[in-house]
Amino acid sequence: METILQGLEGFFGYIIALGAAVMMPIIFTILGVCIGIKFSKALKSGLYVGVGFVGLGVITGLLTSALGPALQSVSDIYDLKLQVFDMGWPAAASVAYNTLVGSFIIPVCLAINLVLLGLGCTKTVNIDLWNYWHFAFIGAVVFFMTGSIGWGFFGAIVCYIITLVLADLTAKRFQQFYPGMEGISIPQPFCQGFMPFAIVINKALDYVPGINKVHIDSEGMKKKFGLFGEPLVLGVIIGILIGCLACESWQAVVDNIPVTLGLGIKMGAVMELIPRITGLFIEGLKPISEATRELIARRYGDKKELYIGMSPALVIGHPTTLVVSLLLIPVTLVLAVALPGNQFLPLASLAGMFYVFVMVLPFTQGNVLRSFIVGLVVISIGLYFVTLMAPDFTLAARSVAEVHPEDKSVAVPEGFEAGAIDFASSPLAMLIYSAVKYLKYVGAGLLVLLTVGMVAWNRARILASQKK
Repeated sequence: METILQGLEGFFGYIIALGAAVMMPIIFTILGVCIGIKFSKALKSGLYVGVGFVGLGVITGLLTSALGPALQSVSDIYDLKLQVFDMGWPAAASVAYNTLVGSFIIPVCLAINLVLLGLGCTKTVNIDLWNYWHFAFIGAVVFFMTGSIGWGFFGAIVCYIITLVLADLTAKRFQQFYPGMEGISIPQPFCQGFMPFAIVINKALDYVPGINKVHIDSEGMKKKFGLFGEPLVLGVIIGILIGCLACESWQAVVDNIPVTLGLGIKMGAVMELIPRITGLFIEGLKPISEATRELIARRYGDKKELYIGMSPALVIGHPTTLVVSLLLIPVTLVLAVALPGNQFLPLASLAGMFYVFVMVLPFTQGNVLRSFIVGLVVISIGLYFVTLMAPDFTLAARSVAEVHPEDKSVAVPEGFEAGAIDFASSPLAMLIYSAVKYLKYVGAGLLVLLTVGMVAWNRARILASQKK
């Protein structure tokens, strides 16, 4: 039995190690052939998606490599010494997948997805396998916190099921807001966890005089501010400002003009290139989504509907997301220092800021001011969430580091605890973590009631829509 488990662990570990850029072309090619697309067309669709992930990785890598030294200089100059070390999401994913929960998260969650599909409890087929690390992450933290693999899988499964339901509930609004996303949903818990905040805050802002009359989206910014409303130009300006902040004196600013201007150009490049790269995702997705809709229509008529669950990377190139994310980067640094009780200084995680807004924009309708306010609130709360989860995340990271000493990314510096914006700042992660940590069996019971209730409600909703 142990040999079988080791074999399965090695097999799924190998799949995970391929990365999204390799996994997605394979998955899309197989999926395309299964739904009746010619092999050549399915392969081309998959390759477009794979190339999109490669390009996105290159650009976010540019963002991290360019911003990292500058932000570290800011931290050193102003002596921003907080106790929770920012490992970044790649290290968090590595910790998640290099645990017993992470090794089996893909087959377990896929099986649950198929069962829920068969029972009519969800419309989403979650093929975003790489981002299953989010479910593995909360499972791993709960596992090391409790010392029980059962509790670990419980946390991961609850997170997975709730996310599927949220993906169903938001699919239509997501598709209506983002062009070219017909038949797609986002079953990624980091994004979905901020969605309730977007709804509540956006509604509350309707009653705030002044703000309720401001309707500026990315196009409105261009009209109102001209050249300075362009994401490209904003990127350059903010990059230069961060470069200036990273200098100890005015003389240092003068001496480092080439470096500062270079940072500005790189930030502008990120703002300009991300939308172009995400266009590859849409080009790759279009044949798959069209063929899926045609297949379902032939077999079930107009009453049956399925969604392909995909990565939020598809839409992070929206201009409002880019503008608001870039504006929030320096603000987040100020918040990290100013908020009493916070111990987390985000540096490596800031490249993940774009993903905060994927499910916010459909509810703010791309309004820049409203999206910024939502982001300000959720990031402020998220910093505290990371601080609260840090001791148990540290336990998980150090346990993985002992088993895999060759993986330096999961090493936590002495005297620090581990943290990351994604996925530790998510309200959904904190809900599951807190329920198990502080309420144990009572918390587990409440989570089961919540999950079962959401599934039952979603099934009733799906059945009602099929009768129309």
